[in-house]
Amino acid sequence: MLLIAGGIGVLAVVVSILLGPKKPSRTKLMPYESGNDPVGSGRERFPVHFYLVAMLFIVFDIETAFFYPLAVAYQRLGSFVFWEALSFVALVLVGYYYILRKGVLEWA
Repeated sequence: MLLIAGGIGVLAVVVSILLGPKKPSRTKLMPYESGNDPVGSGRERFPVHFYLVAMLFIVFDIETAFFYPLAVAYQRLGSFVFWEALSFVALVLVGYYYILRKGVLEWA
């Protein structure tokens, strides 16, 4: 299935390159929604901190997403879920302590 999915993706890109329209005009090259003309290159390099903070946001966002089903079914699942959730939070806090020690959240 992985090969089929990859083949479909590659086929879509190749067909788009070969058959897609290539008629740039002023209207098509204008910025979308903002209305401001772009300044500089779109290929700027961002500091690594932006990516690290984005990954941290995803980790904590997924953490909260895992807690919603636990909170809904807590009465039926019993105390086992409480200890599992507590161990999960402890593991995430160890990771959070690690990134604080590495200075990921320091912007200066």
